[in-house]
Amino acid sequence: MKALIMALSCFLALFFLAGCEGTSRYTVLSFFFDGVPTPEEEAARAMAGDGKKRRGKQDGELKKGIYREHGPYAAKDCSGCHVKNTNQLVLPIDQLCFKCHAMDIAKKYVHGPLASGGCRVCHLPHGSAYSFLLVSEPKEFCLHCHDKAATLKSEVHQGAQDQQCTTCHDAHSSDIEYLLK
Repeated sequence: MKALIMALSCFLALFFLAGCEGTSRYTVLSFFFDGVPTPEEEAARAMAGDGKKRRGKQDGELKKGIYREHGPYAAKDCSGCHVKNTNQLVLPIDQLCFKCHAMDIAKKYVHGPLASGGCRVCHLPHGSAYSFLLVSEPKEFCLHCHDKAATLKSEVHQGAQDQQCTTCHDAHSSDIEYLLK
């Protein structure tokens, strides 16, 4: 009987692990193991190619993909964010990043995700192929949430499509409307 239960358990574990959706695979693995990278982190690592060359999105040129790791993660200091030997966070997610990162949220205008403690909307917690641990390419990044067509209609954005938004805007907070610098 024990052998049957063990065989059935192994079969079910393999069935769930073999799922083609990254989220279900992550759910199963993180149930059994601590520190399993999220599907987003795995995708960023794959895009970086672990240091191999990758094609640029817009210009087709070859770029060297560099995977950058968050300091505590790179130092294997998991307890900086997680309760030892668990995936449980040491603080609620909306407060965790403020433990180490000083953000001025007392300014007049605060970017929505930052104001709600949603740092993970823009940043990956363990590592990324993009600077500042962003979830995507910095040049196109803001346009995941902000409508590109509506933004480019604005007179002040004419000719700005080749610039990063952070040239004029602060990504976190400002005392000037529209998070202007």
